[in-house]
Amino acid sequence: MQGFDADVIVVGAGPTGLMLAGELRLAGVRTLVLDRLAEPMRQSRALGFSARTIEEFDQRGLLPGFGELATIPVGHFGGLPIDFRVVEGGSYGARGKPQSLTEGVLNGWATGLGAEVYREHEVTGLTQDEDGVTLDVVTPDGTKRLRARYAAGCDGGRSKVRNLAGVDFPGTDPTLELWFADVAGLQLRPRFSGERVPGGMVMVLPMGPEMNRVVVHERGGERQGDGPPSFEEVAAAWNRLTGEDISGGKPLWTSYTTDASRQAAEYRKGRVFLLGDAAHIHLPVGAQGMSAGIGDAMNLGWKLAAALRGDATTELLDTYHGERHPVGARILANTLAQRILYLSGDELDPMREVMTELLAYEEVQKLLVGMVTGLDIRYDVGAGGHPLLGRRLPDTELTGDFAPSGTANAFQLLHAGRGFLLDLRDDEELRAAAAPWTGRIDVVTPRSRPQGALADVEAALVRPDGYLAWIGSGGSGTAGLTDALGRWFGAPGDHDRTQAPAAAGARP
Repeated sequence: MQGFDADVIVVGAGPTGLMLAGELRLAGVRTLVLDRLAEPMRQSRALGFSARTIEEFDQRGLLPGFGELATIPVGHFGGLPIDFRVVEGGSYGARGKPQSLTEGVLNGWATGLGAEVYREHEVTGLTQDEDGVTLDVVTPDGTKRLRARYAAGCDGGRSKVRNLAGVDFPGTDPTLELWFADVAGLQLRPRFSGERVPGGMVMVLPMGPEMNRVVVHERGGERQGDGPPSFEEVAAAWNRLTGEDISGGKPLWTSYTTDASRQAAEYRKGRVFLLGDAAHIHLPVGAQGMSAGIGDAMNLGWKLAAALRGDATTELLDTYHGERHPVGARILANTLAQRILYLSGDELDPMREVMTELLAYEEVQKLLVGMVTGLDIRYDVGAGGHPLLGRRLPDTELTGDFAPSGTANAFQLLHAGRGFLLDLRDDEELRAAAAPWTGRIDVVTPRSRPQGALADVEAALVRPDGYLAWIGSGGSGTAGLTDALGRWFGAPGDHDRTQAPAAAGARP
């Protein structure tokens, strides 16, 4: 059996695969990324990312790469308007950041950390044994066999990795299509949240001066066969639904999507993991698709790194499916619900009227905002009743010697991809309990107690993905802390198990 070319081979150099590669390299994991395309996609299906993804990029110090970041304060659920500011830090997400930019930022980050990206490398075979995964790969120089400890399929809805690993992909077949066209040379009225019109739905997303993306759904207008519609077809449908003639514009790109909704039965099969569209596909409503893939990568990367260091048992790797599969299922459910509200005809008006009444209640608005942004994700991290347990770390200002300027926001503490214990009561007993894990986590003791959501918290254990795995409050002392440290960071040991970024494995 040949040696290992990498610790992890990531298949797919889209946002999900590149995010995972960066996460792995932060932890010093030898990582190769393979992609069948000769160059990155220039067209962008996604034109932004969710509010939770903004936080995740901030937790890794990536936001400056996106330039000035404008968010969308109001949005919709199935075409019904919602003000996303009803929750703290809430927004529909980042505006006007095409997927091509996101891929560029993540590619620069991952390769800057040492990940190697190989294009025109198509996986055609996959086998795994108790020690690793072997991939057959067609390259410009012929077929090669690559081997790694683990493989990650980030290769889209028609994932070769998923199929070769034998993972079922149950769900619903498509019943409708949405057509897209990026068009230059037209001045169109923005329709950010879409507009229901007799016979369908239309949307206009400005992309620059006299540059727009038009989206159109015409009920009963589905085509036979595969492939994107022609611009002539898009313009004709637009004219039928709106009475507007866009045929004089210059088409730059056309594409389409369906409402097919499927989810992998297993996110982990042995040493093979599935992320992003390889794990879940759905109608693209509310920037949830790409953002869910980024969340998958944030969840898995540090766990794989811990397993490769020997700090984690197989149970930690199993939590990837346990935590992310319910998140994907909830996205499928809410996008199917939105499809019914958004794209059905007048027969759904009674349902829309009921939903409109419900949306007058702030708690209903908060529920839906949290659902579609990912801001309300809560993992089952173990015993404890604090309302923040299992939720994301609130971004709050902290003061102390750990910050070069004396002050830092909490997300800055996650830039290195390490977990940390936040000691908010300057407690020697707490620090002593954590001492056997200080090679794997940092201990942070601010000079003063933070305000806001953490005001009643005395101590908190934060995972590398920014979720709270243990909380001390109400004089609970260190109860439960060592159990949480053992569950998420492995058996105690006073030696340093961290790794500096190493060179990637042998070149394919």
